[in-house]
Amino acid sequence: MKSLRIGTLRPAKGATHPRKRRGLGTGSGVGGTSGRGHKGQLARSGGKVHRWFEGGQMPLTRRLPKMGFTPIQRVSRQIVNLTDLARFDAGATVTRATLKAMGLIDKTSLPVKILGNGDISIKLTFQVDAVSSTAREKIEAAGGTIALPTPVKYRPRHVKKARD
Repeated sequence: MKSLRIGTLRPAKGATHPRKRRGLGTGSGVGGTSGRGHKGQLARSGGKVHRWFEGGQMPLTRRLPKMGFTPIQRVSRQIVNLTDLARFDAGATVTRATLKAMGLIDKTSLPVKILGNGDISIKLTFQVDAVSSTAREKIEAAGGTIALPTPVKYRPRHVKKARD
C-alpha cells in the first residue's frame, strides 16, 4: 500500500466526472445552443437577470413605501447610568478615558451622557459631555461636581464670517 501524503490524495473512483466542453459541435452532445436553449436574454453572451428582477412587474423594493428618516445633525451619545459608576473610587474623576478604561463605553471619540438610573453614594467629579437633570440632582446630593464643556455656537448661514 502506498503511503498517504498530501501529494498522493485522489478522489474516490467514480466520484468525479469530466466537465462538459460546450459548443464543440453536435457530436459532443452539448453543441449547437450549448445548453442555453433557443434565443432570449439568457441565450445571449453577457445576458443575465438581476436577482431582484420580477419579470417586469413592479418589484418589491418599489412596491413597499419609503420609511424612516435619519437627521444628519444627530449626534449619537454613549449612555452611562449612575448604577454603573459604583465601581469608581471616592473622589475619582469621571472622563471619557476613565469610562473607556473601565469598559463602560466603547469609543472615546463619541460624546458621553450620564443618566440618572440608580443611585450614587460616593463623591465623584464628572468631566463628560452631558448629564440628565435627575443624574445632576443625585450627583450634587452625593457631594459630586459636574464640569460640562462650553457649547459650540454655530454661525447662521445668512451671517457672514468676521474678517481678521
